Amino acid sequence: MKVGIIIGRIGDVDGVALETEKWIKILQEMSHEVFILSGHFTKSVVGENHETLIPNLSFFSPNCEWEQHRAFFFPPDDPSELLDHLHRASDELAIEMFKWIMRNKIDLIISENASALPAHLSMGMAIRKLVENTGLKIICHDHDFYWERGTRYNTPFADVESIIRATFPMQIPHARHAVINSHSKRLLREKYDIDSIVVPNVMDFSQPYAQKDDYNKDLLRAIGVKKTDIPLFQITRIVRRKGIETAIELVNKLDDRNVKLVITGSAADDDRKGYYKELIEKIDDEKLNGRIIFAARRILNCRTTDNDGRKIYSLSDAYAHAVACTYFSRYEGFGNAFVEAALAKRPIFVNNYKPVYWEDLGSKGFKTVMIEDNRLTNKTLAEIDRIIHDKKMQKEIGEYNYMLGKRYYSYEVLQERMETLFYYI
Repeated sequence: MKVGIIIGRIGDVDGVALETEKWIKILQEMSHEVFILSGHFTKSVVGENHETLIPNLSFFSPNCEWEQHRAFFFPPDDPSELLDHLHRASDELAIEMFKWIMRNKIDLIISENASALPAHLSMGMAIRKLVENTGLKIICHDHDFYWERGTRYNTPFADVESIIRATFPMQIPHARHAVINSHSKRLLREKYDIDSIVVPNVMDFSQPYAQKDDYNKDLLRAIGVKKTDIPLFQITRIVRRKGIETAIELVNKLDDRNVKLVITGSAADDDRKGYYKELIEKIDDEKLNGRIIFAARRILNCRTTDNDGRKIYSLSDAYAHAVACTYFSRYEGFGNAFVEAALAKRPIFVNNYKPVYWEDLGSKGFKTVMIEDNRLTNKTLAEIDRIIHDKKMQKEIGEYNYMLGKRYYSYEVLQERMETLFYYI
Protein backbone atom coordinates (compact mmCIF):
# COMPACT_ATOMS: atom_id res chain seq x y z
CA MET A 1 0.00 0.00 0.00
CA LYS A 2 1.15 3.55 -0.71
CA VAL A 3 0.86 5.55 2.50
CA GLY A 4 1.05 9.34 2.60
CA ILE A 5 1.94 11.12 5.83
CA ILE A 6 0.93 14.75 6.36
CA ILE A 7 2.84 16.53 9.13
CA GLY A 8 3.77 20.11 9.97
CA ARG A 9 7.45 19.34 10.50
CA ILE A 10 9.54 16.19 10.29
CA GLY A 11 13.08 15.25 11.30
CA ASP A 12 12.87 17.36 14.45
CA VAL A 13 13.08 16.37 18.13
CA ASP A 14 9.49 17.12 19.18
CA GLY A 15 7.37 14.13 20.19
CA VAL A 16 5.14 14.11 17.10
CA ALA A 17 8.07 14.17 14.69
CA LEU A 18 10.02 11.51 16.58
CA GLU A 19 7.07 9.12 16.79
CA THR A 20 6.26 9.66 13.13
CA GLU A 21 9.73 8.43 12.17
CA LYS A 22 9.11 5.28 14.20
CA TRP A 23 5.79 4.70 12.46
CA ILE A 24 7.56 5.13 9.14
CA LYS A 25 10.13 2.47 10.03
CA ILE A 26 7.40 -0.03 10.96
CA LEU A 27 5.32 0.85 7.89
CA GLN A 28 8.31 0.11 5.68
CA GLU A 29 8.94 -3.17 7.50
CA MET A 30 5.28 -4.01 6.80
CA SER A 31 6.12 -3.47 3.09
CA HIS A 32 4.24 -0.20 2.67
CA GLU A 33 5.69 2.58 0.49
CA VAL A 34 5.79 5.84 2.44
CA PHE A 35 5.47 9.41 1.14
CA ILE A 36 5.70 12.55 3.28
CA LEU A 37 4.04 15.93 2.78
CA SER A 38 5.36 18.54 5.22
CA GLY A 39 5.98 22.21 5.80
CA HIS A 40 9.51 21.66 7.04
CA PHE A 41 12.12 18.90 6.66
CA THR A 42 14.98 19.16 9.14
CA LYS A 43 16.46 16.16 7.35
CA SER A 44 15.48 13.67 4.68
CA VAL A 45 13.52 10.79 6.21
CA VAL A 46 12.30 8.60 3.33
CA GLY A 47 14.37 9.95 0.45
CA GLU A 48 13.82 13.18 -1.46
CA ASN A 49 11.83 11.50 -4.24
CA HIS A 50 9.24 10.50 -1.63
CA GLU A 51 9.17 13.89 0.14
CA THR A 52 7.17 16.96 -0.84
CA LEU A 53 7.60 20.37 0.75
CA ILE A 54 4.73 22.83 1.02
CA PRO A 55 6.11 25.70 3.13
CA ASN A 56 2.64 26.89 4.15
CA LEU A 57 2.18 23.66 6.11
CA SER A 58 4.91 24.76 8.50
CA PHE A 59 3.91 25.93 11.97
CA PHE A 60 6.37 28.80 11.47
CA SER A 61 5.06 29.89 8.08
CA PRO A 62 3.69 33.46 7.86
CA ASN A 63 0.24 32.05 7.11
CA CYS A 64 0.12 29.80 10.17
CA GLU A 65 1.52 32.41 12.52
CA TRP A 66 -0.94 35.03 11.23
CA GLU A 67 -3.84 32.61 11.76
CA GLN A 68 -2.74 31.78 15.30
CA HIS A 69 -2.29 35.43 16.22
CA ARG A 70 -5.68 36.47 14.83
CA ALA A 71 -7.58 33.48 16.20
CA PHE A 72 -6.00 33.20 19.66
CA PHE A 73 -3.26 35.62 20.70
CA PHE A 74 -4.24 39.05 19.26
CA PRO A 75 -7.80 38.74 17.97
CA PRO A 76 -9.16 41.75 16.07
CA ASP A 77 -12.62 43.18 16.65
CA ASP A 78 -13.97 41.66 13.44
CA PRO A 79 -13.06 38.07 12.43
CA SER A 80 -14.19 38.43 8.80
CA GLU A 81 -10.69 38.75 7.35
CA LEU A 82 -9.51 35.74 9.36
CA LEU A 83 -12.46 33.59 8.32
CA ASP A 84 -12.05 34.52 4.64
CA HIS A 85 -8.38 33.67 4.88
CA LEU A 86 -8.98 30.32 6.59
CA HIS A 87 -11.45 29.14 3.96
CA ARG A 88 -9.32 30.36 1.06
CA ALA A 89 -6.01 29.04 2.45
CA SER A 90 -7.49 25.65 3.36
CA ASP A 91 -9.01 25.32 -0.13
CA GLU A 92 -5.60 26.02 -1.68
CA LEU A 93 -3.87 23.52 0.61
CA ALA A 94 -6.53 20.87 -0.05
CA ILE A 95 -5.94 21.23 -3.79
CA GLU A 96 -2.18 20.87 -3.31
CA MET A 97 -2.73 17.80 -1.13
CA PHE A 98 -5.01 16.27 -3.76
CA LYS A 99 -2.38 16.84 -6.47
CA TRP A 100 0.21 15.14 -4.23
CA ILE A 101 -2.09 12.15 -3.69
CA MET A 102 -2.84 11.75 -7.40
CA ARG A 103 0.78 12.22 -8.44
CA ASN A 104 1.98 9.51 -6.06
CA LYS A 105 -1.10 7.26 -6.33
CA ILE A 106 -1.49 7.28 -2.54
CA ASP A 107 -3.97 4.77 -1.10
CA LEU A 108 -4.18 6.02 2.49
CA ILE A 109 -3.08 9.10 4.41
CA ILE A 110 -1.95 9.46 8.01
CA SER A 111 -2.59 12.84 9.59
CA GLU A 112 0.08 13.37 12.23
CA ASN A 113 -1.66 15.43 14.91
CA ALA A 114 -2.80 17.84 12.19
CA SER A 115 -6.38 16.67 12.70
CA ALA A 116 -6.21 16.75 16.49
CA LEU A 117 -4.59 19.99 17.64
CA PRO A 118 -5.48 23.36 16.03
CA ALA A 119 -1.87 24.48 16.00
CA HIS A 120 -2.28 24.98 12.23
CA LEU A 121 -5.88 25.83 11.45
CA SER A 122 -5.81 25.90 7.66
CA MET A 123 -3.87 22.63 7.47
CA GLY A 124 -6.40 20.80 9.64
CA MET A 125 -9.27 22.29 7.64
CA ALA A 126 -7.60 21.29 4.37
CA ILE A 127 -7.20 17.67 5.44
CA ARG A 128 -10.86 17.55 6.46
CA LYS A 129 -11.98 19.01 3.12
CA LEU A 130 -9.71 16.61 1.25
CA VAL A 131 -11.14 13.54 2.95
CA GLU A 132 -14.75 14.78 2.79
CA ASN A 133 -14.51 15.37 -0.95
CA THR A 134 -12.53 12.26 -1.95
CA GLY A 135 -13.53 9.59 0.57
CA LEU A 136 -9.82 8.80 0.90
CA LYS A 137 -8.87 6.37 3.66
CA ILE A 138 -7.29 8.13 6.61
CA ILE A 139 -5.71 7.34 9.96
CA CYS A 140 -5.59 10.24 12.38
CA HIS A 141 -2.62 9.81 14.70
CA ASP A 142 -3.86 12.02 17.53
CA HIS A 143 -1.14 12.98 19.99
CA ASP A 144 -3.01 15.67 21.92
CA PHE A 145 -6.15 17.78 21.74
CA TYR A 146 -7.03 21.43 22.22
CA TRP A 147 -8.98 20.88 25.44
CA GLU A 148 -5.81 19.51 27.05
CA ARG A 149 -3.99 22.83 26.59
CA GLY A 150 -5.91 25.00 29.03
CA THR A 151 -6.73 28.38 27.52
CA ARG A 152 -4.19 28.14 24.69
CA TYR A 153 -6.85 27.64 22.01
CA ASN A 154 -9.58 29.85 23.46
CA THR A 155 -10.98 32.27 20.89
CA PRO A 156 -13.55 35.06 21.21
CA PHE A 157 -15.03 34.18 17.81
CA ALA A 158 -17.95 31.76 17.64
CA ASP A 159 -17.26 30.97 13.97
CA VAL A 160 -13.64 30.06 14.69
CA GLU A 161 -14.74 27.95 17.63
CA SER A 162 -17.19 26.15 15.33
CA ILE A 163 -14.37 25.41 12.89
CA ILE A 164 -12.25 24.01 15.70
CA ARG A 165 -15.06 21.82 17.03
CA ALA A 166 -15.84 20.49 13.55
CA THR A 167 -12.22 19.86 12.56
CA PHE A 168 -10.23 18.89 15.67
CA PRO A 169 -10.58 15.95 15.98
CA MET A 170 -11.71 14.74 12.56
CA GLN A 171 -15.23 13.35 12.84
CA ILE A 172 -15.67 11.82 9.37
CA PRO A 173 -17.23 8.36 9.92
CA HIS A 174 -14.68 6.28 8.01
CA ALA A 175 -11.66 7.96 9.63
CA ARG A 176 -9.71 5.72 11.99
CA HIS A 177 -8.11 7.20 15.10
CA ALA A 178 -4.97 6.17 16.95
CA VAL A 179 -4.41 7.88 20.30
CA ILE A 180 -1.38 7.69 22.55
CA ASN A 181 -3.01 7.25 25.95
CA SER A 182 -6.04 5.72 27.64
CA HIS A 183 -7.45 9.06 28.75
CA SER A 184 -7.73 10.26 25.15
CA LYS A 185 -9.44 7.04 24.14
CA ARG A 186 -12.10 7.59 26.79
CA LEU A 187 -12.61 11.24 25.90
CA LEU A 188 -13.02 10.57 22.18
CA ARG A 189 -15.72 8.04 23.01
CA GLU A 190 -17.47 10.31 25.53
CA LYS A 191 -17.27 13.58 23.58
CA TYR A 192 -17.60 12.42 19.96
CA ASP A 193 -18.67 8.76 20.04
CA ILE A 194 -15.42 7.94 18.22
CA ASP A 195 -13.75 4.57 18.68
CA SER A 196 -9.97 4.62 18.75
CA ILE A 197 -7.03 2.37 19.48
CA VAL A 198 -4.27 3.21 21.96
CA VAL A 199 -0.88 3.08 20.23
CA PRO A 200 1.73 4.05 22.84
CA ASN A 201 4.87 5.92 21.97
CA VAL A 202 7.75 3.48 21.69
CA MET A 203 11.50 3.11 21.43
CA ASP A 204 13.70 0.64 19.56
CA PHE A 205 14.88 -1.70 22.31
CA SER A 206 16.71 -3.91 19.78
CA GLN A 207 19.44 -1.34 19.12
CA PRO A 208 22.27 -0.12 21.38
CA TYR A 209 21.41 3.15 23.07
CA ALA A 210 23.11 5.51 25.50
CA GLN A 211 26.51 3.87 25.01
CA LYS A 212 29.72 5.74 25.80
CA ASP A 213 32.17 5.67 22.89
CA ASP A 214 35.02 7.59 21.28
CA TYR A 215 32.65 10.11 19.70
CA ASN A 216 30.85 11.16 22.86
CA LYS A 217 33.65 10.67 25.41
CA ASP A 218 34.25 14.44 25.51
CA LEU A 219 30.57 15.44 25.70
CA LEU A 220 30.60 16.52 29.33
CA ARG A 221 33.76 18.57 28.90
CA ALA A 222 32.32 20.16 25.75
CA ILE A 223 29.28 21.45 27.63
CA GLY A 224 31.18 22.53 30.75
CA VAL A 225 30.68 19.60 33.14
CA LYS A 226 33.68 18.53 35.23
CA LYS A 227 34.73 14.96 36.01
CA THR A 228 33.82 15.42 39.66
CA ASP A 229 30.33 16.69 38.83
CA ILE A 230 27.11 14.65 39.04
CA PRO A 231 25.18 15.53 35.88
CA LEU A 232 21.40 15.22 35.93
CA PHE A 233 19.91 15.63 32.46
CA GLN A 234 16.63 17.30 31.51
CA ILE A 235 16.25 15.92 27.97
CA THR A 236 13.26 17.94 26.80
CA ARG A 237 12.46 21.15 25.00
CA ILE A 238 12.15 24.33 27.07
CA VAL A 239 8.40 24.89 27.32
CA ARG A 240 6.39 25.70 30.42
CA ARG A 241 4.59 22.37 30.79
CA LYS A 242 7.92 20.54 31.21
CA GLY A 243 8.23 21.85 34.79
CA ILE A 244 11.93 22.60 34.44
CA GLU A 245 11.75 25.03 37.35
CA THR A 246 11.24 21.99 39.61
CA ALA A 247 14.45 20.42 38.33
CA ILE A 248 16.26 23.70 39.04
CA GLU A 249 14.75 23.72 42.52
CA LEU A 250 15.98 20.14 43.00
CA VAL A 251 19.56 21.17 42.25
CA ASN A 252 19.26 24.06 44.68
CA LYS A 253 17.94 21.84 47.49
CA LEU A 254 20.36 18.92 47.10
CA ASP A 255 23.24 19.22 49.55
CA ASP A 256 25.98 18.64 46.99
CA ARG A 257 27.36 21.45 44.86
CA ASN A 258 28.73 18.89 42.39
CA VAL A 259 25.20 18.17 41.20
CA LYS A 260 24.61 19.92 37.87
CA LEU A 261 21.51 20.11 35.69
CA VAL A 262 22.00 19.86 31.93
CA ILE A 263 19.03 21.09 29.88
CA THR A 264 19.43 19.74 26.37
CA GLY A 265 16.44 21.25 24.53
CA SER A 266 16.02 24.68 23.00
CA ALA A 267 13.43 27.36 23.72
CA ALA A 268 12.37 27.59 20.07
CA ASP A 269 8.81 26.54 20.94
CA ASP A 270 8.57 28.81 24.00
CA ASP A 271 6.24 31.62 22.95
CA ARG A 272 8.20 34.90 23.03
CA LYS A 273 10.74 33.13 25.28
CA GLY A 274 8.69 34.06 28.35
CA TYR A 275 9.25 30.79 30.20
CA TYR A 276 12.95 30.68 29.32
CA LYS A 277 13.38 34.17 30.78
CA GLU A 278 11.64 33.06 33.98
CA LEU A 279 14.07 30.14 34.29
CA ILE A 280 17.05 32.47 33.83
CA GLU A 281 15.68 34.75 36.55
CA LYS A 282 15.20 31.78 38.89
CA ILE A 283 18.75 30.62 38.25
CA ASP A 284 20.08 34.13 38.95
CA ASP A 285 17.97 34.56 42.08
CA GLU A 286 19.14 31.25 43.53
CA LYS A 287 22.76 31.84 42.43
CA LEU A 288 22.88 28.62 40.41
CA ASN A 289 24.56 29.99 37.29
CA GLY A 290 27.43 27.53 37.44
CA ARG A 291 25.17 24.55 38.13
CA ILE A 292 22.55 24.86 35.38
CA ILE A 293 23.82 24.26 31.86
CA PHE A 294 21.89 24.98 28.66
CA ALA A 295 23.29 22.64 26.03
CA ALA A 296 20.91 22.94 23.06
CA ARG A 297 23.68 24.21 20.78
CA ARG A 298 25.68 21.03 21.28
CA ILE A 299 22.94 18.36 21.58
CA LEU A 300 20.36 17.51 18.93
CA ASN A 301 18.44 14.41 17.92
CA CYS A 302 21.31 13.01 15.83
CA ARG A 303 25.06 13.46 15.58
CA THR A 304 26.31 16.12 13.20
CA THR A 305 28.60 19.18 13.22
CA ASP A 306 27.87 22.88 13.56
CA ASN A 307 28.97 25.67 11.23
CA ASP A 308 32.32 25.88 13.05
CA GLY A 309 32.98 22.16 12.64
CA ARG A 310 32.34 21.35 16.30
CA LYS A 311 30.73 18.05 17.16
CA ILE A 312 26.99 18.02 17.78
CA TYR A 313 25.98 15.15 20.06
CA SER A 314 22.82 13.06 19.87
CA LEU A 315 20.16 12.44 22.50
CA SER A 316 21.63 8.97 22.88
CA ASP A 317 25.00 10.55 23.66
CA ALA A 318 23.34 12.77 26.27
CA TYR A 319 21.69 9.81 28.01
CA ALA A 320 25.03 7.97 27.98
CA HIS A 321 26.51 10.58 30.29
CA ALA A 322 23.50 11.19 32.52
CA VAL A 323 23.66 9.94 36.09
CA ALA A 324 19.87 10.28 36.17
CA CYS A 325 17.12 12.22 34.42
CA THR A 326 14.61 14.79 35.61
CA TYR A 327 11.10 14.79 34.15
CA PHE A 328 8.82 16.96 36.25
CA SER A 329 6.29 17.73 33.52
CA ARG A 330 2.93 19.12 34.52
CA TYR A 331 1.25 17.70 31.45
CA GLU A 332 2.25 15.33 28.64
CA GLY A 333 0.25 13.59 25.95
CA PHE A 334 2.42 10.57 26.72
CA GLY A 335 6.00 11.17 27.80
CA ASN A 336 8.69 10.10 25.33
CA ALA A 337 11.49 11.14 27.66
CA PHE A 338 10.29 8.64 30.26
CA VAL A 339 10.54 5.70 27.85
CA GLU A 340 13.88 7.01 26.58
CA ALA A 341 15.24 6.98 30.12
CA ALA A 342 14.11 3.35 30.50
CA LEU A 343 15.81 2.46 27.21
CA ALA A 344 18.96 4.29 28.35
CA LYS A 345 18.88 2.41 31.70
CA ARG A 346 18.97 5.67 33.61
CA PRO A 347 17.01 6.43 36.82
CA ILE A 348 14.30 9.02 36.33
CA PHE A 349 12.70 11.46 38.73
CA VAL A 350 9.18 12.25 37.59
CA ASN A 351 6.12 14.32 38.45
CA ASN A 352 2.82 12.42 38.38
CA TYR A 353 1.52 14.46 35.46
CA LYS A 354 -2.21 14.13 35.05
CA PRO A 355 -4.02 12.35 33.56
CA VAL A 356 -1.56 10.15 31.72
CA TYR A 357 1.46 9.22 33.79
CA TRP A 358 0.11 6.81 36.36
CA GLU A 359 -2.45 5.04 34.19
CA ASP A 360 -0.28 4.52 31.11
CA LEU A 361 3.26 4.44 32.53
CA GLY A 362 3.71 4.49 36.28
CA SER A 363 1.25 1.68 37.01
CA LYS A 364 3.35 -0.74 34.95
CA GLY A 365 5.74 -1.03 37.90
CA PHE A 366 8.68 1.20 36.97
CA LYS A 367 11.08 2.12 39.76
CA THR A 368 11.11 5.90 39.96
CA VAL A 369 11.09 8.73 42.45
CA MET A 370 7.66 10.23 41.82
CA ILE A 371 6.44 13.55 43.18
CA GLU A 372 2.93 15.02 43.23
CA ASP A 373 2.01 18.49 41.98
CA ASN A 374 5.68 19.38 41.45
CA ARG A 375 6.39 19.41 45.19
CA LEU A 376 9.78 18.20 46.36
CA THR A 377 9.36 16.79 49.87
CA ASN A 378 12.15 15.93 52.28
CA LYS A 379 11.44 12.25 51.61
CA THR A 380 11.78 12.56 47.84
CA LEU A 381 14.90 14.68 48.20
CA ALA A 382 16.46 11.98 50.39
CA GLU A 383 15.55 9.27 47.87
CA ILE A 384 16.99 11.22 44.98
CA ASP A 385 20.14 12.05 46.93
CA ARG A 386 20.67 8.37 47.74
CA ILE A 387 20.24 7.27 44.12
CA ILE A 388 22.56 9.83 42.54
CA HIS A 389 25.34 8.89 44.97
CA ASP A 390 24.94 5.09 44.63
CA LYS A 391 26.14 3.64 41.32
CA LYS A 392 24.97 0.15 42.20
CA MET A 393 21.45 1.39 42.83
CA GLN A 394 21.52 3.35 39.57
CA LYS A 395 22.43 0.19 37.67
CA GLU A 396 19.76 -1.95 39.36
CA ILE A 397 17.04 0.61 38.70
CA GLY A 398 18.19 1.06 35.11
CA GLU A 399 18.19 -2.66 34.30
CA TYR A 400 14.77 -3.20 35.87
CA ASN A 401 13.15 -0.27 34.06
CA TYR A 402 14.71 -1.36 30.78
CA MET A 403 13.07 -4.77 31.11
CA LEU A 404 9.64 -3.21 31.67
CA GLY A 405 10.15 -0.69 28.90
CA LYS A 406 10.91 -3.43 26.41
CA ARG A 407 7.78 -5.31 27.43
CA TYR A 408 5.39 -2.38 27.02
CA TYR A 409 6.95 0.20 24.68
CA SER A 410 9.05 -1.58 22.05
CA TYR A 411 8.79 -1.56 18.27
CA GLU A 412 7.24 -5.00 18.49
CA VAL A 413 4.35 -3.52 20.45
CA LEU A 414 4.01 -0.75 17.86
CA GLN A 415 3.85 -3.22 14.98
CA GLU A 416 1.17 -5.28 16.73
CA ARG A 417 -0.99 -2.18 17.25
CA MET A 418 -0.45 -0.93 13.70
CA GLU A 419 -1.39 -4.29 12.24
CA THR A 420 -4.63 -4.11 14.21
CA LEU A 421 -5.20 -0.53 13.01
CA PHE A 422 -4.66 -1.40 9.34
CA TYR A 423 -6.85 -4.50 9.58
CA TYR A 424 -9.90 -2.30 10.11
CA ILE A 425 -9.10 0.27 7.40
